[in-house]
Parts: sequence; structure tokens; C-alpha cells
Amino acid sequence: VQLQAFGGGLLQAGGSLRLSCAASGRTFSSYGMGWFRQAPGLEREFVAAITASGGNTLYADSVKGRFTISKDNAKSTVYLQMNSLKPEDSAVYSCAARRAGWGTRWGLYDYWGQGTLVTVSS
Repeated sequence: VQLQAFGGGLLQAGGSLRLSCAASGRTFSSYGMGWFRQAPGLEREFVAAITASGGNTLYADSVKGRFTISKDNAKSTVYLQMNSLKPEDSAVYSCAARRAGWGTRWGLYDYWGQGTLVTVSS
């Protein structure tokens, strides 16, 4: 499966942004999906994940209550709604797909899209 993430941008703290990740292929509904981010000089970190059906979600503590991941299997797209953004949320955000299961460990994801940059100014 091929993934393409988009929707990043520059905005002020407190603002909202929705990232989208469009997938190719006809088996999108069988993939668990995740969003990860990486800021300059830092390691890649888990942001959010969702099961193949979209019925269960998981969030990093740093974004819980502010970010929402959702999955539209009919559109082969996963979204990350980000509210109350903070400067520390600034990073390149990447989406990933996993054939078996879902979770927080980026090394277990099988496919990755290119990242989209989110910059939050104070």
C-alpha cells in the first residue's frame, strides 16, 4: 500500500489542523494505522493509532484529549484532527500502515508515507 500524508502547515498556538493520509490499494480496511512525528534532533515518537476497523484508538499522553485519529475505510483515508496545538507539537508528521495489528511501536509498521510538516508558533 502507498500512503500520502498532507495537511500540514504553519499556525499559532491554540489553533487546529487536520492531517489526512490517503492510501492506495484495495485492502486499506485490513490495516491498522498510526501517526508518528519527529521534531528536529529528536527521535520519532508515537502520536496516535487506530485499529483496522476504526473501532479502537490509542494516543500518546502528550496529545490525549487534544488529538483525534479517525479512519474512513470507504475513502481509504486516515485523519488526525489536532486541536489546541502547542509549539511542542511542531514536527514532521508521518502516517504508517500495519498489516497485523496496531500499536505504538513504529518499527512494527509495514508502510510509511512521506511526512507533512506542522509548525506551531507561540
